[in-house]
Amino acid sequence: MKSFGLIGYPLEHSFSKFYFENKFFNENIKNVEYLNIECKDLDELVNSKQLIKLDGFNVTIPHKETIINYLDELSPEAQLIGAINCVKNNGGRLVGHNTDYLGFLKSLKPILKPHHESALVLGNGGATKAVIYALKKLNITFEIVSRNSSFDYDDINKKCLEKHRIIINCTPLGSYPKIDSFPNIPYKFLTEKHILYDLVYNPKISRFLFYGKEKNCTVKNGMEMLTIQADLAWKIWKCKK
Repeated sequence: MKSFGLIGYPLEHSFSKFYFENKFFNENIKNVEYLNIECKDLDELVNSKQLIKLDGFNVTIPHKETIINYLDELSPEAQLIGAINCVKNNGGRLVGHNTDYLGFLKSLKPILKPHHESALVLGNGGATKAVIYALKKLNITFEIVSRNSSFDYDDINKKCLEKHRIIINCTPLGSYPKIDSFPNIPYKFLTEKHILYDLVYNPKISRFLFYGKEKNCTVKNGMEMLTIQADLAWKIWKCKK
């Protein structure tokens, strides 16, 4: 039996296990399993030899960056991005990939219009790195908003939002079960020219997206991105090389 899985913490409401088990059933893929492997401590997990027994695995919060220290090789894109969400066991060598960036790029591109030239990226974790890489591929300028950077949420004003007509939430704010939280931006200055993209997918309409809809913004959650990146991960795992 081939074994795949997801590592991260917490995983109680994760997308991957449900998605892959449905995929295996619907496509009649036999002799495979997909495991949720909750872990706070990567050292402990790696030392247990559990990862090397998997044929491939996904990586989520909070390990997308730190997992790099435990891998044998990175794909060219993963090296440039500096974050990993997919690992293939290639004959005992763990090879890191990033399919998040293509998931984001392919799901954002169809809703872009000529005036969508610049973005505000909320948060600076591993998911942010994939988003930034995709924005560069799309020739969209961006500014990162984080409490640990020189550009803080307090710096977002009307003029800022007139310039940045794409706003991307890369934080977990608003995700289940803490659905009442949301990024602290001045929603009153949003217009129908804005795109609000939330990497959160549960709930389907987060508070962030709800406030955008009230201002007639184009809104999109992270479900399509997740589906695309998962399908790409499966292709990587199936590839013989």
